[in-house]
Amino acid sequence: MSDIINNREYRQKVLKELISELHNGKNVEEVQERFHDLVHNISTKEISEMEAALIKEGMPVEEIQRLCDVHAAVFKGSIEEIHHPDKAAGHPIHTFKLENEAVRKYIYENVKKNLEYFEENDNKDNRYKLIENFNMLWDLDKHYSRKENLLFPYLEKYGVTAPPKVMWGVDDEIRAGIKETKSMLQNDSSSKENIISKIDEVTNKIQEMIFKEENILFPLSLDSLTEDEWYEIESDSDSIGYCLTGPADKWKPIRADVEAREQEKKLAGEDSEGYIKFDTGILKAKEISAIFDHLPVDITFVDKDGVVKYFSNSKERIFIRTKAVIGRKVQNCHPPASVHVVEQVAEDLRTGKKEHEDFWIKMGELYILIRYFAVRDDNGEFLGILEVSQNIKPIQEITGEKRLISD
Repeated sequence: MSDIINNREYRQKVLKELISELHNGKNVEEVQERFHDLVHNISTKEISEMEAALIKEGMPVEEIQRLCDVHAAVFKGSIEEIHHPDKAAGHPIHTFKLENEAVRKYIYENVKKNLEYFEENDNKDNRYKLIENFNMLWDLDKHYSRKENLLFPYLEKYGVTAPPKVMWGVDDEIRAGIKETKSMLQNDSSSKENIISKIDEVTNKIQEMIFKEENILFPLSLDSLTEDEWYEIESDSDSIGYCLTGPADKWKPIRADVEAREQEKKLAGEDSEGYIKFDTGILKAKEISAIFDHLPVDITFVDKDGVVKYFSNSKERIFIRTKAVIGRKVQNCHPPASVHVVEQVAEDLRTGKKEHEDFWIKMGELYILIRYFAVRDDNGEFLGILEVSQNIKPIQEITGEKRLISD
């Protein structure tokens, strides 16, 4: 494992050096040659880490943005292939890629074709055709807006900040380039040579952004976001709109109909046990019992009349409980000296003066946090009190981070 970490650190160091050399004006071909000599493959995650490291060390986002097309060209063809199964029709990534393909096709079949006519003859008709083309390309604003306002916030939540910052800046450059191209085409004083140069610049940037999205951003996003987060993005996408095309289908995360499945089992005689339906799912009685017993805390429930109705039976129970406490008044389960405290806590929770009360005590090697919560229904009616106890000493001793599976 140390070899892997050291190699990653070395590659990161080399990548930072390469970008810095480009920043200092070194020849692109020289940097590309060194890149191939020293770093054979690079993952999307390493590019993200590299850009974040440069920003943290003080290189302005605008500078990395200026170099973005250059280092993308250097890395093109060298990015490690990340294999993700093709996403189903309607998934946000599937839709983003459909749009990219539509943009590629539009540039090749329309913009390039009309640019050739314009190169041969700079007349109003050929200018109008190109203006129409760039009006269509302005649809990219919707593609970029979905990326920036729906996808980027989730990436930032997971600490992926550098690629969004850099890409957003380049997106804005493309937007500005499309507007400037249209303005030049509408201005009779703009020379044919300048217009051709600007169109080549903008269309190249658009195609470079497609490359960065599909080889860096999308794989990185698929590695980071959950299916439910993709569903949120998909649900909000219609409000922004799409570029040149739209979703191929309506996508939803795959969900098993757990209630229907349980009913089928019962009808087939495979399972005679029923289930309890909650707002957030269904569970069988034995599943509920097992879940409570596997919680890393002890729980006890006292109903609204002060009667003990339930306690969990975890393997590491802190306070001894026997089935004899079931049905007893909670006051009778505590020493006489502490009954007044129990009664005061119960009254505060019942009346709504408090919603919870916490205590913490030391018991030998244990440091126990005891919490009492008022339990109420959706209408606010008091149902009882939940006591939760936990040894928090192991939690207090946690330092640093743990990202690897234990042996």
